[in-house]
Amino acid sequence: MPSARRSRTIAAPAQQLWDVISDPHHLPRWWPRVTRVEGVEGGAFTEVMKTRKGKTVRADFNLIHADQTAGTVRWDQRTEGTPFARVLLGSETELKLTAAAEQPALEGDAWGQAATDVTIELRQTLNGQRERGIGGYMVRRAARATLDEALDGLERISG
Repeated sequence: MPSARRSRTIAAPAQQLWDVISDPHHLPRWWPRVTRVEGVEGGAFTEVMKTRKGKTVRADFNLIHADQTAGTVRWDQRTEGTPFARVLLGSETELKLTAAAEQPALEGDAWGQAATDVTIELRQTLNGQRERGIGGYMVRRAARATLDEALDGLERISG
């Protein structure tokens, strides 16, 4: 099962980041290639994405865990009966927020700034033989790039 994990300290309070990551409506602001989110209801939502070639793709998700006290949110992609099923049996994304040490004050700034350690993990189960060999490597590499872009997006909208 290919998985990728990325972490970064973002100069924003955990509550501010929680408000963003726990609400699927905010995904277009920070998650790569998501142009809009539809059908947010009862823990389910649909991402409408644009591929690098400009094609529109829809992906359905279920919010399976959200715990503000623990700072964790997890969703999985529904692949059965979709074009994604040719490649994926399942895909789960988990985000974890942890308050970081206060950032030092910058010159001319009397106060330090709250910071949050953000970890995103993407675990994917590939369909059939793709799990072995170069398929798993390529999926893991693409997942790392996506997670880096997601962290870039969170950092951009938090600053």
